[in-house]
Parts: sequence; C-alpha cells; structure tokens
Amino acid sequence: MPAPLKVLIAAAIVPATLLLAACGGGAPEAPAPNVADEATVRALPQGEIVGYVSEVSGVTAHAWLGIPFAQAPVGDLRWRAPRAPDAWEGRREALAFSDWCVQYTTDLDAGYGLEAGVLHGAEDCLYLNVYAPPFAAGDVPTGEGALPVMVWIHGGGNVWGRASQFDGSALAAQENVIVVTIQYRLGPLGWFAHPALRQSAELAIDRTANFGTLDMVAALAWVRDSIPAFGGDPDNVTIFGESAGGHDVASLLVAPQAAGLFQRAIIQSGSTDTVPLGVAEGTAPDPYARDQPPAMEIVSGLVAFVAPPTATELAGAIRSVDVETLYAAYYRPYGMGDLAINPPRVIADGIVLPEDGILAALERMGPFNPVPVMAGTTRDETKLFNALDPRFVNRYFGVIIRPKDQRMYDLIAEYQTAVWQVMGVDAVAGALRRSGRDNVYAYRFDWDEEGSFLFTNFSTLLGAAHSWEIPFIFNNWNYAGRLDRVLWNDRNEDARLALSRAMMGYWAEFARSGDPGEGGGVSWEPWRGGQRIVLDTEADGGIRMEQGALSVSEVFDNLSTDDRLNSDDERCLVYAAVLGWWPETADDGFLEGACAS
Repeated sequence: MPAPLKVLIAAAIVPATLLLAACGGGAPEAPAPNVADEATVRALPQGEIVGYVSEVSGVTAHAWLGIPFAQAPVGDLRWRAPRAPDAWEGRREALAFSDWCVQYTTDLDAGYGLEAGVLHGAEDCLYLNVYAPPFAAGDVPTGEGALPVMVWIHGGGNVWGRASQFDGSALAAQENVIVVTIQYRLGPLGWFAHPALRQSAELAIDRTANFGTLDMVAALAWVRDSIPAFGGDPDNVTIFGESAGGHDVASLLVAPQAAGLFQRAIIQSGSTDTVPLGVAEGTAPDPYARDQPPAMEIVSGLVAFVAPPTATELAGAIRSVDVETLYAAYYRPYGMGDLAINPPRVIADGIVLPEDGILAALERMGPFNPVPVMAGTTRDETKLFNALDPRFVNRYFGVIIRPKDQRMYDLIAEYQTAVWQVMGVDAVAGALRRSGRDNVYAYRFDWDEEGSFLFTNFSTLLGAAHSWEIPFIFNNWNYAGRLDRVLWNDRNEDARLALSRAMMGYWAEFARSGDPGEGGGVSWEPWRGGQRIVLDTEADGGIRMEQGALSVSEVFDNLSTDDRLNSDDERCLVYAAVLGWWPETADDGFLEGACAS
C-alpha cells in the first residue's frame, strides 16, 4: 500500500474543501423521506421487502436501501467472519440507508457539512442497497431473461466511505442491469491480526485477519441467494470498485472464499499490495516503514492483566473494548485531505489472502477466480491529493488554490500517476496474461474539462483526477457536495454526458458478456502487452485505443533523462514524491544514488 504520506486515501469522493467557502451555502438540505411503493414489494429468503421509486438524472428506477446481508458484527462477533443474516417477520421497509461503518470524518466530508475528526458510524453496518429498472412486481425478469448484476465496492483507503455516497439508479435504468452497493467493516474492525484471535477462534475461517474482505464475500453470497427476487442473474455478477474498492476487487480475485460468487471484475485505480501477517501483528519489522501501528502494540495499550492471560481471555478483553477507545488508539491528525487513522489492512494471512501477495497469486490464477478483468486509472490520479498539499500549492483567502510551480506540479503528478498505472494496471494485466488469461482489458480516463472558477483553473489543478470517472459511470452528478455545480457545468455538459453514455455502455457490456466490445462506440481491444482504451471527449481526441505499457524501471529511466526537468535536484524531488506513494519502488541506483538522502 502507498506510504502513510498519502495512504491511498483516495476516497471515492471529491474533497469539496477545495472551494468550500466560494461555493457558498450551508450543508446540503436533507432530501424528503422516501415513500414505499407497492410495485417494489419483493419476497426474499429473509422475508418480504418494499422499496421506493427513485429518480436520478432524468431516469426512473426502483431502489431498496439498508438490507442486512449478515448479522451485526458486535460483541462476541467482533473480529469474526460474518454470520448469515437473520430473517424478519412481516414486511420490511427498505427506504433509508443504514448507519455508516465506524470511521473518522475527514476534510473529505466538509462539503456535506460534517466536521472533520469526529468518530461516526456503528459496528452494526453490514447492509447493502439494490437498484433495478422499474419492473412491476409481476414483471420481474427470471430465467434466461434475468439481468446482469453489478456489485459496487466503495473506496476510502479501507478506513472511510459508505455505500450511501453512490446511487445506482441511473446506471440500472439506462443499462438494464441490477446495481448493488455494499458496506464492509473498515479500519481496525475490518482488518486486524492478533495471535489471541487466531488461537481462540471457534471456526477455522475466524483465524483470518481480513474481516472486511469476508464481509464482501458475505455480500456476494447474499447476492447469489437473493438477487433473483429483483430480476438479477446470480450467475452473472460483476464486482467493481475504485481506489481501495479496486484494491478490494483485486483481493477478491485471489480469495478462495469468493470463488464462484462473481463472473467479472473491474479494478478502478486500484492496487495489489498486501501487508505481511507478521508486520500487521507486530512480530516482524516493516521494510517499507508504512507507519501502521501493529495490533499487538495497540492491544498492549488497551488492556492489562495481573497474570498472563489465556488466548481466550485476551481475545475476550479486546472484544470488550469500546469502539471509541479502540479508534482513539489509532487516531492521529494528518494534514488536510488525509485520513485520521492508518492501521494495517489487506493482510496476507494465508487464509483469505495468499502469503505471497495478490500479484503473485494472480499470475498463478488457477484455483481461485479466473474471470474477465478490466483495470484502469485516470490520467492525473494524484492531482486530487497534491491540490491539498501545501508543498505543492498556495492558497489565497482560503479558497483560491494555485500550484506554486505549474511545470513541477504537472511533472510530479505525471510520474506519480505513471507508477500508479504500472502498479494498478500494467502489472495486473501482465500477470493475468502470463497466467494464460486472454480476457483482460485496460483503460485510462482523460477527461479534464472542468474549466476555471474564481481564479482557480480546475482543468490544470485537478485535471483527470482520482475518482473522476465515477460520476461518468453512474451518470450521477450529485458527487462533490457544494463543488458539483463548479465541476459539472453547462459549458462541459453535452460532451460530458456523451462520454458518460459511452462509459456506461462499456461497463454494462462488460457486465453482460465479459467483453466491453463496442459498448461505447469504439471497439475496445483486449490487452496484448500494452493496449488500453483512452476515454475522453471528441475535443481532446475522443475515445481511442493506445499502446502504453510501462514498468517501474522504465518510469525511472524516463525520469532520469527527462529534459523538462532542469536539474538532478528537480529529478530527485519528483522521485521522492513518487516514493511517497510507492516506497516499494525505491531504486538505490537511481541517478547513481544521488537521491538517497
């Protein structure tokens, strides 16, 4: 995982703090309560449910919110694999989102009127939401007419975010698919490696350290059992996610517990790194200095015994620690845009995730989940974060943001993003191809037509930033809080909506067939050593295929000779900025060691 400096904090939502004051107004008004509609009554294995009619971006869908897919992981079920959900009696109204999973609010929440640094959410958070075309109860498709299912996994560094940020109504209605958005345990409740938990486990699966990953597996099992009631095909399920959600998609590709629960996978701005079990526990040093406090260190500060406890006694003691105390042990204020905690997560425990890591397992894919895969990045991934970093930008009057040096600002983001492309796309596609997979597809999202507002040029400050593809895929522009009307404006509307329609077509066609084909009007060819589709408007070259695979060594070779940089000092500055994200790419021989200090 990238270094703590930025922690893949990339929450799949825009940091609306960028022009918070300039955009004006208080927190967005709460929407009117949803009203149950008889046309949405469905019979699930758990019981009868009713939803409501949803209208987004000019289209109508049916929606069901806050459906439990597992028992609440509280009390003795904390740090255990999720258990099957309970049934209910009578009709359940699925009209409101559930609580968030436990997380600290951050500056990323400010656009929604929330103060940063406040613990929010509940441990009882394993719920999902379903969006479907508006079928009458008697017209829900079945059998061969059942629809593809797309299961969305939100981002947020696996410590932040919630399903309620993403409305699948427009995607479901326009592309005739079923969309499911899920939640999963975050931070130390989702990923926690301690010997006492393993030694006292009641079930073999409880010995894992990847409880959040197993929550995703439980949600997919719920989809298998319950999605036919909504018109979905349980044998045609696509998992897709962005940032940490893309990382989680990669994890599910190699998790044996997820085998057979999905048939396609889309990794959006993801990664494949894992934390070794010993590092997560605290029994081995971290070679990359990720600054992630191990579980044994945390526990030693939370509980104490007069005599050495048994594993069962220690496990019981840490399960009884209240969640506020647990999270306070991890909390430390980072800079603007960063997240408040940085625990180990996505852990190579040898139970859910292989000990040799995700990438190695992808190359020997065989026994797990050999499904068609799409993977991609945005062209300017890190500008979203660099725009909040005082090392790179100046802020005037609290609302105008400008790069200190536009040339260096662009070059730093270019090289950081190039390595992200290598780690999140090229390495993944290469490993899958070497494993014998032909159905691998790559993309790059290039849209950068935000324009300027109040002396801030968003097209150069943010460009095709991290997470920017999400509103295009969902055709839902309620994405950035008060910043929405600045980013998604009348000047870029026609071209933006045309690109959105094309991208929805590609994503949905991939969900239908495992091949994005010509879903967006241009034939998307599979990866053959570097081919990727570029997603952009006609004004900037349009949708097109390009060749462009890289390796880390090639990125650093290019950096060492790039004549846009005026000195080795500038090259070292860019190199250090890259390592701030990807410390594992360090090359002692770069510029003959000139940047080692």
